Amino acid sequence: RLCHWALLKLLRCLFLSLQLHRGQLEMVLRASSTPGLPLVFLSTHKSRLDGLLLSFLLFSQGLGVPRVAVGGQPCSPCLRALLRHLGGIFLPAGMEQDKGLLGAVLTTYVEEVLRSQQPLLIFLEEPPGSLQPSAAAQQWLALVYRAVRSGAIPDALLVPVGIAYDLVP
Repeated sequence: RLCHWALLKLLRCLFLSLQLHRGQLEMVLRASSTPGLPLVFLSTHKSRLDGLLLSFLLFSQGLGVPRVAVGGQPCSPCLRALLRHLGGIFLPAGMEQDKGLLGAVLTTYVEEVLRSQQPLLIFLEEPPGSLQPSAAAQQWLALVYRAVRSGAIPDALLVPVGIAYDLVP
């Protein structure tokens, strides 16, 4: 409750108004009512507040707090520790080259998150000028694909969510 109150105060300071797109909200709520399938939310990254804001909006609609898949963008150790305690999942350093033990642990963790019906939020951070997802987003999507392919989960619902700003904070 304290975090919910503090987050509302922070958001009121940062934004003049916050508007929800009713059509998109109805689509997300309809997808969440599908029994037995985990939700994987896909979004683009416009600011560092997107993960916090989308998590709060999804939580406020009764969908639970999603695990946020964080790519390779650099952040301070304090922010990284805070995000980890709030449910952020980080790709280990050097994940591209080494798929040994780190890859196996991360694969198992993502399978367990999806198996326990916890929503997962993946940012498709597109490099400027490219229409393809970033390497980190491709790795996260590959982990979800492997979970379905290996039979850890029967299927997953990929739900696009978006956030737009008049001015990026």
